[in-house]
Amino acid sequence: MPRTAKSFKFIDLFAGIGGLRRGFQSIGGHCVFTSEWDRWSKLTYEANYPDNGEVEGDIRQFAENPGLIPSHDVLLAGFPCQPFSIAGVSKKNALGRPHGFLCDTQGTLFFDTAQIIAHHRPVAFLLENVKNLESHDGGKTFATIMHVLREELGYHVQGRVISSEPWVPQKRKRIFIVGFREKSKFDLEKMKLPEGPGPTLGSILEPEVDSKYTLTPHLWKYLQDYKAKHNAAGNGFGCSVFGSNDVTRTLSARYYKDGSEILIDRGKGKIPRRLTPRECARLMGYPDSFKIPVSDTQAYRQFGNSVVAPAVAHIAKAMKRYIYAALDAEGPEHRAAPTRAVTRPDRPSVEACG
Repeated sequence: MPRTAKSFKFIDLFAGIGGLRRGFQSIGGHCVFTSEWDRWSKLTYEANYPDNGEVEGDIRQFAENPGLIPSHDVLLAGFPCQPFSIAGVSKKNALGRPHGFLCDTQGTLFFDTAQIIAHHRPVAFLLENVKNLESHDGGKTFATIMHVLREELGYHVQGRVISSEPWVPQKRKRIFIVGFREKSKFDLEKMKLPEGPGPTLGSILEPEVDSKYTLTPHLWKYLQDYKAKHNAAGNGFGCSVFGSNDVTRTLSARYYKDGSEILIDRGKGKIPRRLTPRECARLMGYPDSFKIPVSDTQAYRQFGNSVVAPAVAHIAKAMKRYIYAALDAEGPEHRAAPTRAVTRPDRPSVEACG
C-alpha cells in the first residue's frame, strides 16, 4: 500500500555541520541519528538543528554494535577524506605512514559505514568524498569500495564526480556515491545539472569587512615570495587572488592558516584579504540564517570540510521519487533481512598509522 505521509527516516554519519542533512530534510526526511566526533562541529550542528537528538561521537562503537542505531530508510555519510585526498596522501607518504585502507584510524571508517549498511539494509544511501578517491592507489581503493557495496552488500551503486560551480562561485569537485537496495531507474550519470553561467564571487561578498581580515604586509610579502619561488621552479603552488567576477579555487580546511588559496582583491595597490566566515558559509551554499557559534578558526575548518549544500539538495531532489517508490514497494520481510558480513582487509595497529 502506498505511503500516505511523504516522509522517511535517515541517519547522518560523519555529519560535520550538517551539509548532507540539509538536502535530505528538504525532501521530507527526518534525521533519527547523528554521529560526529569533533566537538566544535557538534556545537555548530546543535546550534542549527536544535530539534536533533544528542549528537553521538566515534562511529566505530556503533559499527561494532549497529543495533544501537535506530532503524532508518536512508543512510548519509561523508566518511573522512584524509586517507584519499591528494594532500593527505602526500603528507603520509612524506612521513612514511600508510594511507587508505591500510590506515586503521581513518581509512577503514568506510568499512564501519558498510557494517551499518549491512545490518540495517536501508533502501538507499548517499556517500560523499573527495574526487581523488577514484584514483587513489591506482584506482584500487575505489574498486574495493564499489566491490564491498555491490558484491558484498548487494546494492545497486553508481558514482559521479560533480563540480559545485552551477550553485556557488567555487570550483569544488567531489564524488557522490548513490546506492539503492533494490534495482531502480535512478541514473546518477544522466542526472541533469543546472545550465548556464553560475554565480560569481561578487554574489557572496560582504559590502563592509573588518580590517582584521586584511593580510599583514609581512604575510602578504611572504605569500608573494613563496609563489614566485615555485613559479620559477615550474610549480603551480602559491596564493591566488580573486575579484568579484571570478570563481574561486576549492576552499580547504587549512584556510584558517593564511587564507592563501582564496584571497580577495581589494583594489589596485591594496593588500588583499581573507574571506570572512560568513562569506565561507555562502561559498558553501549555506544561507545567512545558518548560525556560526564558533571561532573564526573553527568556522574556517568546518566550512572547508563541508559539502556544498545546494549540490547535495539537487541530488536529494533527483533521488526523492525513487526513495519514496522503494518505500512504497518494500514489505516487512526486508526489515528481517539477514545481516551480511563485510570483509575487512588486514589492518596495522593504530600506532603504525601515526
